[in-house]
Amino acid sequence: MANLRDIRNRIESIKNTQQITRAMKMVAAAKLRKAQDRIIETRPYASKMKEVVGRMVKSSNDDNVLLDTPESTDNVLFIIISSDRGLCGGFNNNLFKVAESEIKENYSEYKETGNLSLICIGRQATKHFGKRDYEVKAEYPGFWDNIEFHKATEIMKSVIKDFKSGTFDEVKLVYNEFKSVIAQNRLVETVLPIQPDTLTETDDEIEEDREYIFEPDADKILEKLLPLHLNLQLWKAILESNAAEQGARMTAMDNATENAQEMKEDLELEYNRARQSAITTEISEIISGAQALEEA
Repeated sequence: MANLRDIRNRIESIKNTQQITRAMKMVAAAKLRKAQDRIIETRPYASKMKEVVGRMVKSSNDDNVLLDTPESTDNVLFIIISSDRGLCGGFNNNLFKVAESEIKENYSEYKETGNLSLICIGRQATKHFGKRDYEVKAEYPGFWDNIEFHKATEIMKSVIKDFKSGTFDEVKLVYNEFKSVIAQNRLVETVLPIQPDTLTETDDEIEEDREYIFEPDADKILEKLLPLHLNLQLWKAILESNAAEQGARMTAMDNATENAQEMKEDLELEYNRARQSAITTEISEIISGAQALEEA
């Protein structure tokens, strides 16, 4: 059995850990409120943008390169959005499992031939895939230090350029969608080529009664609108991932605080038993000594 000093030191260490996990939970809760506000404000705009793009695609007579599915898929790009920091439960590991499972099931031959590339947003994704046999085209560690829209547009601008030039024939986006504080949806979405059937459209019967006049023509508007739509989809995924990360960290720190409390209670019980045993031993030794003196 550990001595009393060792048990006291462990109890003090657990108390200090509890203070840290409790503080991290409060910080995550504050960040979560802000992240929720941002994603709630962005979701309607992103949804309406998809609806407008869907309507424009139906009205367009020209083939846009961002909408064209290539005859053959030779090169694939995965954009994986993780966090910079850990201590958020299975937030990152579960996402990486989904990404690796998708690659193994549908893109294993591309990986083996070197035709699969990754863009890693967040330090955790960079560390995870950088240590494994993956071709990391670009990495963005420290991305979450300052979340700004122009960072997302720069990434997507580069992706669109590579897609138009034929460097990549398909682009996938892997991220955590915020569902609640204790749950996240891990999504794998096709970003490019844009799939018209995934765009939100209004009711066909209502659309038949409406006539739109486009100035300039629908094709030119769509040419400007599609990159904006892609920028917004990546930005929305980034905000979703940020909110999901804070929720996961809040839950993880709450569980850690509760576990520390249980450990502290167990150690206090062990300490009391050890102390009681020591006192009982001392009393027994005193009584035995006293009896020995009386018999002498």
